[in-house]
Amino acid sequence: MVFDISVAMTWILFLALFPISFVWLRRAWRIVVNRDFSEVGIKRGEAPANPEKFAPYEMAINLVAGVIIVCVIVAVLAGYWEYSTWSAIAGSTIWCKFIASFALSRHAHASWLKGKA
Repeated sequence: MVFDISVAMTWILFLALFPISFVWLRRAWRIVVNRDFSEVGIKRGEAPANPEKFAPYEMAINLVAGVIIVCVIVAVLAGYWEYSTWSAIAGSTIWCKFIASFALSRHAHASWLKGKA
């Protein structure tokens, strides 16, 4: 095995999965157990008017994405998946989580919601 840029990028991607899954699972934990809504629906550093309304969705996004990433880590360490499989799953999960959280934050700050209770 020759150490080249693709091997370095593979290791960087794999090692980055550990803090990513930790942060996402910690966010889900904070929402469920600590009832901390400070990171729910953030847009430009500001929380929405009623973050507790959107907390279950944010918790689900973070929990599902974190569990998928942990499963990828376990599968890679156990040797179940080859590179193309686990990198596709991990990459898709990361992008889907970012897009879902972005959409939720935009929905939480929607102007048409301001008039409703």
